[in-house]
Amino acid sequence: MKPYPTRNEAEDILCWGQAQNPGPWINHCRNAARAAETIAAHCGMDTDRAYVSGLLHDIGYYANADRSGKVCHVYTGYALMMEKGYPVIAEICLSHSFPIQDIRSYTGSQITKDESERAVIEKYLTEAVYDDYHNLVQLCDGIGDASGICTLEQRLIDAHRRHGLASVNEYTFAKWDAYFALKDYFDGKCGANVYGFFREEIAKGIFA
Repeated sequence: MKPYPTRNEAEDILCWGQAQNPGPWINHCRNAARAAETIAAHCGMDTDRAYVSGLLHDIGYYANADRSGKVCHVYTGYALMMEKGYPVIAEICLSHSFPIQDIRSYTGSQITKDESERAVIEKYLTEAVYDDYHNLVQLCDGIGDASGICTLEQRLIDAHRRHGLASVNEYTFAKWDAYFALKDYFDGKCGANVYGFFREEIAKGIFA
């Protein structure tokens, strides 16, 4: 079995997740996937792997159907993908929220109060060596929102407006710097400003 699903299999999984917990996270995943595929095509990367990684990075939100906000989507996504036999995507579920490999840098409320879940996340972040697919999904998580592709500035500010003061900590600005470093990296890898691939969409989002 491949360590990640086919595009059709990934679409089926996301549709299943949508049935469990409909919400804007579905469109966010689709836009992140579209951005990842587009950038990957300009970098000589595997576009299928990039697409399914972006599509399923937030699949853990399937478990938040009661809207309690208590479910740790990072861990639930990891557990689901491991159960399905897709370890590559399981790692993406863990890594996408951590351009800084420190659990304390998480944006939002308490990431998990379950000690066993926290131990899995911390062990992964301590030992993981991110590859370009981890980095790409982190970037595309930062430029793909529910309405389309946007700039990092728009997405980061929106995230903190939604999460409030609980999302701001000593790691916030270092984390922002890490996202901009990822963009610089992929600009160099592509030989172009990645925003240019979505120029009209970004402009429409700003000036609409």
